[in-house]
Amino acid sequence: MAASEVVVFANEEKRQLELGGRVGFDSLPDQLVSKSVAQGFCFNILCVGETGIGKSTLMNTLFNTAFENEETSHYEREVQLRPQMYDLQESNVNLKLTIVHTVGFGDQINKEESYKPILEYIDAQFEKYLEEELKIKRCLFNCDDTRIHICLYFIAPTGHSLKSLDLVTMKKLDSKVNIIPVIAKADTVSKTELDKLKIKIMSELVSNGVQIYQFPTEDDAVSEINSSMNTHLPFAVVGSVEDVKVGNKMVKARLYPWGSVQVENENHCDFVKLREMLLRVNMEDLRDQTHARHYELYRRCKLEEMGFKDTDPDSQSFSLQETYEAKRKEFLVDLQHREEEMRQMFVNKVKETEAELKEKEKELHERFEQLKRMHQDEKKNLEEKRRELEEEMNAFNRRKVAAETLMGQSLQGSQPFKKDKDKKNFFSLPSACSLTSGRNLN
Repeated sequence: MAASEVVVFANEEKRQLELGGRVGFDSLPDQLVSKSVAQGFCFNILCVGETGIGKSTLMNTLFNTAFENEETSHYEREVQLRPQMYDLQESNVNLKLTIVHTVGFGDQINKEESYKPILEYIDAQFEKYLEEELKIKRCLFNCDDTRIHICLYFIAPTGHSLKSLDLVTMKKLDSKVNIIPVIAKADTVSKTELDKLKIKIMSELVSNGVQIYQFPTEDDAVSEINSSMNTHLPFAVVGSVEDVKVGNKMVKARLYPWGSVQVENENHCDFVKLREMLLRVNMEDLRDQTHARHYELYRRCKLEEMGFKDTDPDSQSFSLQETYEAKRKEFLVDLQHREEEMRQMFVNKVKETEAELKEKEKELHERFEQLKRMHQDEKKNLEEKRRELEEEMNAFNRRKVAAETLMGQSLQGSQPFKKDKDKKNFFSLPSACSLTSGRNLN
């Protein structure tokens, strides 16, 4: 009975009543504003463009300050994302600003995968926020929200059309982040060429299905200005931090020999339009679009991968416990299947290794037997050569002994004959000596 009553009450139409006096809940917007101001706000900007196209200069001009930024070369091997965080204050509003620069974008010879580091960085910020959201004890209000709220895509002022790299990158990013294309260094293109370039860029974006951020027109307070600004996309901007004296006042401008280009002069560029739309009118909508559209899309895909789903068409209740148990069983079955595959793979690998080792052992044994036979043959040859050498030495020794014996015998036979001859010579010496002495006396 109670359940039916609840259904009846639920189906009743809401009644509008008048208050007899002031209650006080009309101060709720003021309470919300005070709380938001006390907590502060965060805003994250991603600057995508080639090196030296003027990203840092535009950021300095946009926030009227000088951000610390290192100059980069054109010789980076890969694209690197370099976030820089700043705390800014205007009046009593605190803003935690994060500017992410794409260092080395478009500088490589092979630009095919230049967009991948950007996608990975955006997904990493979504994943970081999702992990905080799924914690048991979470604190989303005080967490460091690093999700990208706006991507300013800087287009080179070539005067022709978009590059293939620009189209591919924006096509990959349009489902991840709000994109506002801007034509950088617009003072290098004439007014006529700039108008043609804007039309050409928008035509190419539409024909290739690239969805850029459109300023919302649902709110009557800003619908007129947003509708007007949507027709000026992409914005042609010029950045400068130099103060130049024009007439009797100092303005931000770029000074040339033929004159000056004033940054805040709407006849010279669209910088004022960009600042109005980005910071003064649609900053909160950019934050809402990031959370309600891009993050929700990422979150939904991630939860579906994890096995979670919404209620089915029959309006049956959805149980996280049942989903968890089903996913756990599925994971255990998959883990067991993979374990079995790894075990079988290990067994096969061991068998293959054993077969290879046996084959190598057989080859080594055959090699050993071959070397052994070679060693025996060489040993046999050496033995034969040694015997031959010994026989030659014995024969030589015998010949030597025989020669020495003959020489000894010949010497003994010639010795008596020599003695007789010496005697004869001895006895013939005095006569010769006397003859010689006689001659000397005369």
